[in-house]
Amino acid sequence: MIAIVDYGRGNLFSVQKAFNFLGTDAVITADIEKIEKADKVVLPGVGAFGDCMNNLQAAGLVPVLQKAAKIKPFLGICLGLQLLFETSEESPGVRGLGVFRGRIEKISATGYKVPHMGWNNIFIENVNPLLGKLPERPYVYFVHSYHAVPADPSIITSWTEYGGKVTTSVGQKNVQAMQFHPEKSGAVGMQILQNFIDW
Repeated sequence: MIAIVDYGRGNLFSVQKAFNFLGTDAVITADIEKIEKADKVVLPGVGAFGDCMNNLQAAGLVPVLQKAAKIKPFLGICLGLQLLFETSEESPGVRGLGVFRGRIEKISATGYKVPHMGWNNIFIENVNPLLGKLPERPYVYFVHSYHAVPADPSIITSWTEYGGKVTTSVGQKNVQAMQFHPEKSGAVGMQILQNFIDW
């Protein structure tokens, strides 16, 4: 069973619908016991970094997610990727989950609109269990104003060109995360989610 973490923010039902379409049991839940018992965990997210971290804290989910990220397949989507880092320029003074070292910075793209919204192709940087079986430079769907700047650049698994190099996915061991929305990225996104199911 896949647990989709519910903390009052995010594209929960579209993510659940995508997994159900692929024939996999995915449950939207804020129940600590269900998350602990799940085979895999998905952390989606839409909104502001600080608000989402406050909601996770209030629900008692921070230690649960930090533990899950150490022991089971874990997927962050959009803001769910950002929450895995230590800090964000969007919410100074708010601590993230700290699964990855590094920070979240606002996209600096002179002459480009921010938020970055729409379809862009990504360049796959490193071998990654979730980015296999995809076409070369696949197109995926984005809605974001911030991106990850990891302390260790080797965890960047893909990037896109948007007025400069913008991080679009990161991963290390059992934790993988996408800044784009696989559940809104057509056949490419479905393949990524199937890769997560099979992983």
